[in-house]
Amino acid sequence: MNKLLPGICLLLAPVISRATDYNLTSPDKKIAVKVQVTNTLQWSVTYNNETLLLPSTISMELANGPVLGQTPVLKKQQRNTVNSVIDAVVPVKQAHIPEQYNELRLNFKGNYTVCFRAYNDGVAYRFETALGMEITVKNEPIQYQLPEDDRSWWPIDGHVSPTFQSHYEYGFKDTSIARISDKLYAGLPIYLSTTKGTKVMITEADLHDYPNQFLFGTNGNALKAQFPPVILKEELHGDRSTKILQNADYIVKTSGTRTFPWRTLIISPDDKGMLENELVYKLSTPNALQNTSWIKPGKVSWDWWNANNIYNVDFRAGINTATYKYYVDFAAKYGLEYIILDEGWTRTTLDILHSTPQLDMPELLSYAKSKNVGIILWVLWNALDEHMTDALDLYASWGVKGIKVDFMQRGDQWMVNFYERTAQECAKRQMLVDFHGAYKPSGLNRKYPNVINYEGVKGLENSKGGDEITPGHDVTLPFTRMVAGPIDYTPGAMINANKDNFRHVFSEPMSQGTRCHQAAMYVVYDAPLQMLCDNPSNYLKDPEYTQFIAQVPTTWDTTIALQGKAGEYVAIARKKGDTWYIGAMTNWDARKLDLNLSFLGSGSYQLEAVQDGINADEHAADYRFHKQTVTSADKLTVQMSKGGGWLGKLKKS
Repeated sequence: MNKLLPGICLLLAPVISRATDYNLTSPDKKIAVKVQVTNTLQWSVTYNNETLLLPSTISMELANGPVLGQTPVLKKQQRNTVNSVIDAVVPVKQAHIPEQYNELRLNFKGNYTVCFRAYNDGVAYRFETALGMEITVKNEPIQYQLPEDDRSWWPIDGHVSPTFQSHYEYGFKDTSIARISDKLYAGLPIYLSTTKGTKVMITEADLHDYPNQFLFGTNGNALKAQFPPVILKEELHGDRSTKILQNADYIVKTSGTRTFPWRTLIISPDDKGMLENELVYKLSTPNALQNTSWIKPGKVSWDWWNANNIYNVDFRAGINTATYKYYVDFAAKYGLEYIILDEGWTRTTLDILHSTPQLDMPELLSYAKSKNVGIILWVLWNALDEHMTDALDLYASWGVKGIKVDFMQRGDQWMVNFYERTAQECAKRQMLVDFHGAYKPSGLNRKYPNVINYEGVKGLENSKGGDEITPGHDVTLPFTRMVAGPIDYTPGAMINANKDNFRHVFSEPMSQGTRCHQAAMYVVYDAPLQMLCDNPSNYLKDPEYTQFIAQVPTTWDTTIALQGKAGEYVAIARKKGDTWYIGAMTNWDARKLDLNLSFLGSGSYQLEAVQDGINADEHAADYRFHKQTVTSADKLTVQMSKGGGWLGKLKKS
């Protein structure tokens, strides 16, 4: 819902001059966009008089038709100023999001418009067409011409293929843009840092009925976009892998009258500012659901990380009714809203209409309901696509609260539409959606707020088979992938290891870094549906710690970035009701942070924190609780071990 405040103005101006430059500034005047209309259409961007983007061409190639943006003939310009507030249905960072921007709309001969917006925290443009009939878009050429050799935390994915198929689970390499080959590409968002230290994030928003944008290097100071083409022929390999046999020579067939995705630059003077940014959400289509009261974010007890390897029980653990009742009991004991039944609960991975014989689903659902615990079910995307109506109707009849859809691994137009169709059909049945094997958030979670979380992140589950999930990786994610939207990283490991002791174990996995490094993630990471990934048997052995992490909210009224540098450390404060929470994490360097508490209100607050123990550098699970009284005049000293973290709760006295 948007609440428009005073400040809306509209100006229609016929083009009567020969001027070819059209300027747009952000409300605070720090960001400036220049649009040049000559024989091409180009835009450039500055921040505090620093050039971030050199003139870069804007165009869209239609099949059997014109190239929009080429030899453009401007008919009129329209300017608009908006000062409003978005009330978030699922408040990831803020319950009430200020929306302030200036807009420039350039309407061209040929029934198309290019709309530019300048916010205080970024800029964006998109095409709008009024062509009536169906159109075929062959390409949307996009280049980001950079003035200097910006540095980047460049996304690296070992699964990237020439067909744009990927799990979108990226590690990040600190490199320079000029070193990115024209053969190397990555999915959005892309983090840039200028020579002056200004941060820029390239991404997109309001992605509907259109493929994802990917960026290639150019062996120079520029990046070039490409899009997955429409797939004409494909075949299934195994139960979940698709082999593309034939592509079209175009990227989309779509309505000729529509808006296209926003091409977005998020801008901040420092890394810290990226932690509060919600530009993707602000640019996306508002909530399409009339009733959202049933959408309940919360915490989840998860089975796959720990391989159902529970112990100290009098039954055989596994994928069976007794084991999942144990999960339900654990969730109920600590106030967790959900449990997930991951891969294995169905008769086969492609038969999602029947549970394995060891699972009595009606009995389990009835038991969970009696304990006020919801159940979320894992499904393969292709099986869901084939049986969507029957499967979702069945799950709804059982009382299932949501689905976790996995292994999409594509970003073409058809797959983008599958995401939206899944969101729509689940919303009809009042069910949540958690997308795994998924590309980054691009605004669907605003239009359909039952889309509660996205993976698209190299998360903790990768520790079961490798050593890439390091504390350094963990403190890079908030400044890169998380800027696009929520991340299903799945934190909460109870077996913790320092750099020398870590090894990957599938059935009893461990994390790199300290126990408190994991604890801090419950505040640092945006995730309205947040996991307690580890074995309930492990949590039950440490009830005081488990209760402490279990009571941390998953949605927030206010978020304030305290300190941060990508790849090194992060500290965030978040408020829910009258209680503040602070999370801090570091890489493999031990670190002390002095945190300013001026954001607190008047009066005193009782701080309860879990922090690295004195021996956490040797025994990573070592932690201790700490209590003190603080006020807004205080500075809080947070001491973290190597790979450490800190989690605090500040409740008003």
